[in-house]
Amino acid sequence: MSLDVAIRHSFGTFSLDIAFEAPPGLTVLFGRSGSGKTTIINAVAGLFRPDVGRIAIGERALFDSAQRIWLPPHKRRLGYIFQDARLFPHLTVRQNLLYGRWFAPKSGPQEPLDNVVEMLGIGPLLARRPGGLSGGERQRVAIGRALLANPRLILADEPLAALDEARKAEILPYFERLRDETSVPILYVSHAPAEVARLATSVVALQNGTVARQGPATEVLGDPAVTPLGAGAAGAVLEARVAAHHPDGLSELAAGDLRLLVPHVERAPGTPLRVHVEAQDVMLATRRPEGISALNVLPATVTALRLGEGPGALVQLDAGGNVVLSRVTRRSVAALDLREGQQLYAVLKAVSVAKDGIAGTGPG
Repeated sequence: MSLDVAIRHSFGTFSLDIAFEAPPGLTVLFGRSGSGKTTIINAVAGLFRPDVGRIAIGERALFDSAQRIWLPPHKRRLGYIFQDARLFPHLTVRQNLLYGRWFAPKSGPQEPLDNVVEMLGIGPLLARRPGGLSGGERQRVAIGRALLANPRLILADEPLAALDEARKAEILPYFERLRDETSVPILYVSHAPAEVARLATSVVALQNGTVARQGPATEVLGDPAVTPLGAGAAGAVLEARVAAHHPDGLSELAAGDLRLLVPHVERAPGTPLRVHVEAQDVMLATRRPEGISALNVLPATVTALRLGEGPGALVQLDAGGNVVLSRVTRRSVAALDLREGQQLYAVLKAVSVAKDGIAGTGPG
């Protein structure tokens, strides 16, 4: 079951004109603040009514201006996870979770409470009230409440934005489990590239109220022409597997014909992974460098160049069948005489690949 959205709306100085399909899995709306992400998710939720368009989950229309269809929020069967968990402070965690049941249909299959509690690791919290929980614990309860409403779709509006890095690291695996272990599609708003690379099955990149590009995360994030957050946030996603673990604390990953050394990954050999490589961490050399500390020296071919308005440039590379991006200066482009089809070497330090940039591949 997929979500189809095609809406237009004018806010005076800002116009929204978008169309996209969110297939099963986790689809991220990705872009700068003010690009229309929250407006879109609120339109899907029924909290905002566009001027023109259609929103449907499978064959069921939630909004269709031509057919004069407009379902109120409580009839859409959606779970909404906000930035702040918005739990009821006077209810226990168990009672907050069961509140979602009020919106679930009385007939038909329901997600067992025990399954949700186990998946989110919140068993020890059931008797406590929200005021005594950490930010990460509150968000896990909010995820459970949304799931127990038996929704057709889960909406998540920057659910990690209010958390510090430690709490984000705590919550990310639970969104991965939600993506991988449930059949409920997820529409997720974010402007954090590493978060998008780790979680997204597909990406809708937004810019100034329009769709700049949409498709699989590996294709969208590896496109140098798609920079909804600017070149400084650019990076590519590699689909890899664990090839071996080495006694010096490094793991070797295989991505097509590419071999990559990274800090130790707690996954068994053969496990599929997704690796986020930031463009700013990739250096270029026209000859194979020697006597350097960087362990990853990757033969590559230039496939595209994008010169920025300032001193920067993005170079798209094919490295062993993988798309890799490198952020360099325009001066470097000229000094190296970079051009499409040129063969060179991409250089990446093993420690540049952070642990939060390595995750399971998810469905598909």
